[in-house]
Amino acid sequence: MNSKVLHTLEFDKICGILSEYCGSAPAKRLCDNLRPSSDPEWIERSQQETSAALTRLLKNDRLSFGANFDLRNLLKEAGLGRALSMGELLAVARLLHCVGDLYAYGEGFEEEDCLSARFAVLDPLPSLYEEIERCIRSEDEMADDASKRLKEIRSSFSVISGRIHSQLNRMVNESLRTYLQDAVVTMRGDRYCIPVKAEYKSKVPGIVHDQSSTGSTFFIEPAVIVEMNNQLGRLKQEEDEEIRRILLAFTAKVAEVSDIIGEDQKNLTMLDFIFGKAKYALKFNAVKPVYNEKHIIRLKKARHPLLDPAKAVPIDVTLGDLYDLLVVTGPNTGGKTVSLKTVGLLTLMGQAGLHIPAGDRSELSLFTDVFADIGDEQSIEQSLSTFSSHMVSIVSILKKAGPDSLCLFDELGAGTDPTEGATLATAILEHLHGKGIRTMATTHYSELKLYALSTPGVENAGCEFNVETLSPTYRLLTGIPGKSNAFAISKKLGLSDAIIDAASKHISSDAESFETVISELNEKRKLFESEREAFMQDKAALEKRIAELEDREQKFEAKKDKILSSAREEARDLLQEAKDVADETIRAFNKQGGQMKLSTMEKKRSDLRSRVSAQEEALYKGELKLSRKKVSTGEELSASEAKPGVRVHVLSMDMDGVIESAPDKDGVVKVRCGIISSRVPLAELVKSSDTEPEKNEKRTARPLDLSKVSGISPEINVIGATVDEAVARLEKYLDDAYMSHVEKVRIVHGKGTGALRKGIHDYLRYNSIVKSFALASHGEGDAGVTIVEFR
Repeated sequence: MNSKVLHTLEFDKICGILSEYCGSAPAKRLCDNLRPSSDPEWIERSQQETSAALTRLLKNDRLSFGANFDLRNLLKEAGLGRALSMGELLAVARLLHCVGDLYAYGEGFEEEDCLSARFAVLDPLPSLYEEIERCIRSEDEMADDASKRLKEIRSSFSVISGRIHSQLNRMVNESLRTYLQDAVVTMRGDRYCIPVKAEYKSKVPGIVHDQSSTGSTFFIEPAVIVEMNNQLGRLKQEEDEEIRRILLAFTAKVAEVSDIIGEDQKNLTMLDFIFGKAKYALKFNAVKPVYNEKHIIRLKKARHPLLDPAKAVPIDVTLGDLYDLLVVTGPNTGGKTVSLKTVGLLTLMGQAGLHIPAGDRSELSLFTDVFADIGDEQSIEQSLSTFSSHMVSIVSILKKAGPDSLCLFDELGAGTDPTEGATLATAILEHLHGKGIRTMATTHYSELKLYALSTPGVENAGCEFNVETLSPTYRLLTGIPGKSNAFAISKKLGLSDAIIDAASKHISSDAESFETVISELNEKRKLFESEREAFMQDKAALEKRIAELEDREQKFEAKKDKILSSAREEARDLLQEAKDVADETIRAFNKQGGQMKLSTMEKKRSDLRSRVSAQEEALYKGELKLSRKKVSTGEELSASEAKPGVRVHVLSMDMDGVIESAPDKDGVVKVRCGIISSRVPLAELVKSSDTEPEKNEKRTARPLDLSKVSGISPEINVIGATVDEAVARLEKYLDDAYMSHVEKVRIVHGKGTGALRKGIHDYLRYNSIVKSFALASHGEGDAGVTIVEFR
């Protein structure tokens, strides 16, 4: 890849931004030296690594590379035997500690990817860095317990220092106080001294180490502590020697594993670089491009990475599929050059292993070289004009470009006579087109627009411009040439109509006709895009509705078995309740000595139990299919046929019953199945095999539970309860009263604020067994009591 295009397309700026997302200096240097590659395997591997790192970041972004330093020189010196300093050893420990953290980070992901191997080869050497961190507290402090000998030396040093201080404190505070300038202990060199007045110098035996600038104070080391100071000096020397011995020992250990540390540092740098690319992709919403081998570029919603993402207008560009040459036209500052640079820069970024700021599934292809002639390349030093400078660059490109090249030209043929410039530009593009070289060029020349319209494999594109606001929209529209809009812009800016009309007369009829065609095409395009947008919105709404319906259908199918099972359970409970009621009825009549003979009652009970047991057994065997489908032998029942006494089959319960009431306004009738009465919609009923009206059998509106009749009070008191508590109690009480054939009941709720009364009335209003309710009359409780009448 030629180095000039990297600067022209500002790839070096991308590398500078990328380095900001790396945490260490070695990784930043990799960013600065990053170059596009023409090796497809390297490109694919680099793109996959960036994608894998991005996936990991989205799951866990807690990783740091700040401790990664270039240790190559340090490791080399360690191998030569030079003792590493405490700071250098700490640098080694911190790097290894960072390696350990990265290794743990890699182990935290169960799913393997292309980065798993890089994490797996990391060797943090925990025993080495833990020992260094234990022994070395900082760059100039060795821990006391770094070695047994060092601890002994420092312990002796501390004891002797304590003795010296005790001796000196007695001197300055007692025997020698009057001889001293100040009652303090000071240091001169490595020796403890006391400040003695000059006139008392002979009174304090010892060694004079210094005197003040005025000569009034002598700093004397008392003779009694000279030997102890000497001992401190010897201990300090031994301490330095022991520390050096420890550093040499650590240096030897580092030298032994220098190869491992070197590999760790390389892998750490590479991981930092890869995750830096991933952080860049995350920041700029970049994606992994799809590569093809047909030299096709298909960018969707591509953005120039150096523009503000919030303001950059995405563009769609295709090149190399139906056409290998794209001619971009439009007004100045309309976005032509940005579009050109976007295609070139994203190509370079992709081949450098970087994700590109574009829509998902955007396609790129591998080019061995990218050439770009963009910008004003006027050279004063070489006495070249703008046109000449561009032509020198174009000549060089024509010599080097081949079928595997991508060529980009900005304002091709500009800077000279328009007629000659247009013909030159046409010939250059025709030459490149003949060789099948992927080319994109911007221009103002109408001749190039006509060339693109009339030549197979060449396509026009235009940058849209809003004449009303005098501002470009920066949208790239493929298939329609752009307009310069010079007249419209000039008129908007205040140029008189007379001048504009005069200028229009100098335009040839062919050119005017061509511009008119372009305008009409633009109007038709806008109309088409408006209709297409409306269609896409309708399509999206329809697809959403279809998806919702499919989802509902799936949920219905998933719950179907559960609903059927629940229905079977409910039917079984109803059957069990019927058995219990029948047994209770027999016992009650037997106890109270009813008119019916006991043998007859027992026979009926036995028949009922046998029938119910048979139905229950059928339920367990799955012979009763509870569904909403009509049985094959049953006919639908009309509203006119649903009369009291008519026998029907209830589909939801799979039971035969007798209609007790005509359909109400909602199409619901009351059906008695055995001793159970239920409200059932007409849609749940079909004609029974026996449709004759029921005769000689007493009909009852509600089943009679004799065990509850005597225990039901005609009144319930809920004063003091909340609305929820009162409704819960009322629900059971009203059910028991209704099943016990009580006609009316009284609910005592009190007057109070009226909130409890209102809540009870709201509940009664929607209760299916309540026929009516009203406040009690005067003298019977008034507004504190509600009278309820059952259906």
